[in-house]
Amino acid sequence: MTIEKKVTVADAYRVGDAVRHARLGLGEVVAAGDGKVVVRFEEGEKTLLLEAAPLTKAERNEAEKVTAGRNIGRKRPKGYAPWRPRLETEDVLSQVDEVLSEYRAYLPLTVRQIFYRLVGAHGFPKNEHAYERLCNYLVRARRAGLVPFESIRDDSASVMDHLHFDGEEEFYTYVNRLGRGYTQDKLAGQGYAIRLHCEAEGMMPQMHAALSDFSVPVYSCSGFDSLTARRQLAKWFHDSYVYFGKLPVMLHLGDYDPDGESIFESLVEDVWAFLSRDAPGLVARHDRDGLFVRVALVEEHISMFDLPTAPPKKTSSRTKNWSGSGTCQLEALPPDDLRAIVRGHVLEYIDREALEDARKKEVTARRNIAGALPPARSGEGA
Repeated sequence: MTIEKKVTVADAYRVGDAVRHARLGLGEVVAAGDGKVVVRFEEGEKTLLLEAAPLTKAERNEAEKVTAGRNIGRKRPKGYAPWRPRLETEDVLSQVDEVLSEYRAYLPLTVRQIFYRLVGAHGFPKNEHAYERLCNYLVRARRAGLVPFESIRDDSASVMDHLHFDGEEEFYTYVNRLGRGYTQDKLAGQGYAIRLHCEAEGMMPQMHAALSDFSVPVYSCSGFDSLTARRQLAKWFHDSYVYFGKLPVMLHLGDYDPDGESIFESLVEDVWAFLSRDAPGLVARHDRDGLFVRVALVEEHISMFDLPTAPPKKTSSRTKNWSGSGTCQLEALPPDDLRAIVRGHVLEYIDREALEDARKKEVTARRNIAGALPPARSGEGA
């Protein structure tokens, strides 16, 4: 990329904004920050130093019309789209392939996990501009078939489907598959009820796979500012303790920064306040910090795993009350290390004899179920 000395465009940018350059014409913002803006023009992307000179009203109106029509230089790709990346981009994609190969047992990875691995292992720049650039590369690479869609996890839409069948044969096939794959709830014979909450929704499949051996469910923290979600969590604590006689423990994964820790503390205080009335015995007999456990990311992990840090955001009102120094995102922790940390915490609550007993019962139950089920009525389920 070449760097122009000045650009007479507005001083506030968002990705997708349309802008006009006196010499290069209309362009579209693909990244902004650190006093620079990256703009895609007809002849390619250029990094421009900002100048606080606003667009004229006529130019701004024209830019808004162009943005609305998505008609800048070239249209954004749709569906599968061929792409011939530049040599420097090919180098980055080659490094991405190395990361995906290194962590193939933990796929899909989030884009930010890939970003932090590139930073740590390949010297990729650690700033939001570079992250936005990587996001754009991976979108184009997936559309072009250069990177498998299944290797990368974006936060996806929620789905509420129906377990309906197109006939009896499909139903019997489904039931037989279900019977052959019967899995015992490994927590049923344990003294603890355990659940994991993950701040990064894109990391849920990795954590779900990591904790499958223990039947520990994984929840997304997104939306946990809602009163309904907090009340439901309090109800789980109550029911586990009062109705099932288990000691409930919520494990938590989140960023090490003022906002991440404040969100966790706010959630804990609110749920604990509900439990003070709903389950006073639990509150009286047990320490709150033993039931709500911040597993990662904590300060010790930064030095232990040599993780990259950044200063806390000056714009956050929570920064002034934060005792930490450099901040770090959860996704900076390599997937294999995160898996080991989480499994290690869960094992602290697991009775090994009860776990082995559940595994033996699973084998026997699967055999009994398979023998009791009627045969599948299609060749596929036989």
